[in-house]
Amino acid sequence: MKYLIVIPDGGADKPLGELDGLTPFQAANTPNLDRLTKAGRLGTVATTPPGFGAGSDVCTMSLLGYDPAVYHTGRAPLEAASLDVQSAPENWIFRLNLVTVGNEGTDQHGRMLDHSAGGISDPEARELLAGLSQYWSQHAPELAKDFDLTPGVSYRSILVDHSPRNYAAVETTPPHEIPNQPFTPALPSGSADEADALRALMSLSHTYLDQHEINIARREQGLRPANMAWIWGQGTKPQLPKFIDRFGLRGAMITSVDLLSGIAKLIGWDLIDCPGLTSYHDTDYDAQAKATIQAMQDYDIVCCHIEAPDEASHQADFMTKVASLESIDRKVLAPILRSIENSDQEVRVLVLPDHYTLCSNRKHDPTPVPFAMGGPGVSSLVQRAFSEPNANASDLHIQQGHELMEYFLRSGLPRTSK
Repeated sequence: MKYLIVIPDGGADKPLGELDGLTPFQAANTPNLDRLTKAGRLGTVATTPPGFGAGSDVCTMSLLGYDPAVYHTGRAPLEAASLDVQSAPENWIFRLNLVTVGNEGTDQHGRMLDHSAGGISDPEARELLAGLSQYWSQHAPELAKDFDLTPGVSYRSILVDHSPRNYAAVETTPPHEIPNQPFTPALPSGSADEADALRALMSLSHTYLDQHEINIARREQGLRPANMAWIWGQGTKPQLPKFIDRFGLRGAMITSVDLLSGIAKLIGWDLIDCPGLTSYHDTDYDAQAKATIQAMQDYDIVCCHIEAPDEASHQADFMTKVASLESIDRKVLAPILRSIENSDQEVRVLVLPDHYTLCSNRKHDPTPVPFAMGGPGVSSLVQRAFSEPNANASDLHIQQGHELMEYFLRSGLPRTSK
């Protein structure tokens, strides 16, 4: 038996007036997902445990079978693992976003306009971050000497503090949780010295980045500038047991996102290189399907993660979200399911978003997500198309998200004794 997980990130949503009261999943034409659902099981799973925010770090860890209450130490350390960032166990690791904030003299002054700086390109981001590191060293040398900045993908990067500072009492806020809202109340708070250090770096970043030539050019092109560095998601390096030791399966991850890559590395999965992947609807869906089909020949379990629905949701772009879900169905699921049907290999398939991302407010939401599971040993008497309402109406509801993996791998299969 082999296993496949497909994650349309942030695909779940609430009904939208712009879609005549439908959710994007309901509005999208997804015949392949519906066929899988009707032949298998449809249910919900609570991927966000009590006391946690509905972030992809927590939710993905949960759906891969790892209880965040036991293993989660922060979001940034998971992404740092993807970039092979070096740090000591006591070092604190942060996520740093290049963001767009409203400038003084405009009606958007002081607001968080875009958590991704308009999806800034890798080369632009790397040049801005290199200059920012130098600026910090020149204008706050005693503070900057303790920090290392490592670029990731697009607007994402990692910041490590090698000093003895302890940020356990500091509260930081994901920038995608305050869309078009005043950002000052969401600046780092709590332990005075540590929070002051982060706020100082963020303030200097706005001074440096706002009039950088790259951002001047972006404004001239009608693009959003990356005019501030937003620091959040801190934690220390986690220790996760290997997936093969827990479940006896060799795994692989296909994703465009450092966070998912980092989790995969930490649980001992291989990363499959797939040129052409982005976090947006311009990604190469066809290439991802081909890479997934190939990986399934070589691994026991493969995770195919597509970020596009989430990014569309964060921009309140419901039309692109619907289009991305349709592309996932037509260009990813369809060829994968054909490949499975034409092979002699038994394969179980699990399709689910990691969390809700609401187009209405551009935020994540902890509502239990719908999931569809099909393959050997999986069947249902009630046939429903894939949607949030249909999943809620089913009789299958997994309350502990980290238990989904055991259900996916073991349920309905014959038990054998040794």
